[in-house]
Amino acid sequence: MKYLIIGNSAAAIGAVEAIRRNDKGSPVTIISDEPHHVYSRPLISYLLAGYVTKNKMFYRDENFYRDNNVETVFNKKVTGIDTKKKQAILDDKKRINYDRLLIATGGTPFIPPIKGKERKNVYAFTKWSDAAEIIKISTSPIPSLQKRGVRRKAVVVGAGMIGLKAIEGLNAIGIDVTVVELAPEVLSRALDKDASRIVQRKMEEAGVEVITNNEVIEITGKGNVANGVVLRDKKKIKCDLVIIAIGVIPNTGFLKGSGIKINRGIVVDEKMETNVKRVYAGGDVAEALNMLTNEKMPIPIWPLAYRQGEIAGDRMSGGSLVYKGGFPMNSIEFPGAPTISIGIIDPRGEGYESLIKNDSVNGNYKRIIIKNERLVGAILVGADVDRAGILTGLIKEQTPVTSFKDKLLDRNFGFVHMSREHRREKLEKPI
Repeated sequence: MKYLIIGNSAAAIGAVEAIRRNDKGSPVTIISDEPHHVYSRPLISYLLAGYVTKNKMFYRDENFYRDNNVETVFNKKVTGIDTKKKQAILDDKKRINYDRLLIATGGTPFIPPIKGKERKNVYAFTKWSDAAEIIKISTSPIPSLQKRGVRRKAVVVGAGMIGLKAIEGLNAIGIDVTVVELAPEVLSRALDKDASRIVQRKMEEAGVEVITNNEVIEITGKGNVANGVVLRDKKKIKCDLVIIAIGVIPNTGFLKGSGIKINRGIVVDEKMETNVKRVYAGGDVAEALNMLTNEKMPIPIWPLAYRQGEIAGDRMSGGSLVYKGGFPMNSIEFPGAPTISIGIIDPRGEGYESLIKNDSVNGNYKRIIIKNERLVGAILVGADVDRAGILTGLIKEQTPVTSFKDKLLDRNFGFVHMSREHRREKLEKPI
């Protein structure tokens, strides 16, 4: 049996660990287009900010591949899959055979057709290399910035989760930031309007210039190096680097002609198997079940990626695990406005109830969304974010909340407020 995994992030590691529980000896190969040992992508902004060191970036220890008898092929891109011959085709034309295949290629940055996007000092902020290059810029002398008190400047295109993570890192290392967002609010896909207003105010208080209802149409430069942007309204902004952080899409371009079914992502079943037998997918590239909406969609969440990879690896090696679905979760630790959104945050249709506590003066906001007596979503900004774990558990377990609904907005809401039956069930449940 030959196992092949394309990708080297959370889903891949979950798969390796599941395979090795069931099959100790068969060869496992991982192909990655990066040179790094598996690292935690959510920590990229913390690396940029200096909150973590390089050695803290790794998701598993340095002996992980050796201990699990995994062959690695780094710095190579897969350009195609021949599902009939069971081969992956690399960018150097080499072919690697497989008996079981996991596609865990994650997402690729969405880059709109901005004139000048190919210039140097333009980044997508989705890989370690992006943060490393920005750190070089921030620490290297720039002739135009030798005057005392002048700081480097960055333009971030997009005020979604990736954009705010980038802003967090840039802000921490003393780079002035202007963010340009097409939507009317920041974090428009993760928050409602009231929560967005609080976050935007905190960003502005931290020195970030926020421009909404606008877009970058050109990246200007001196030679081939970016030195500014032009907006749709003709406004010009000078800068030393540009980060395009509009979002990511499932990385499926190399699968053309493979016969593998792709919708928004690679369509998988509860075994994480595609329509092609013995070919599996997991992580950000997969279109799996959203347990709250009962529809399939890509949900780019690190813990879900690991779980999907674990299930795929288990099924690839003869196991019987089943994926029961997940739901979106987003978190940002922007100074003064820690923010978490969970599940359904933009309810549409009948049957939804929202409970809201809005203390905008102090930057605290809490919204609870309920349907059919069960919690299906939450938005937390400021002081209430420490309740996120409890709310996430209620959503995951689909626990009826009617008996303690009036306590859900309390600052100290917790286990003690739940029904006696629920507390007993939790206490008696085996660990």
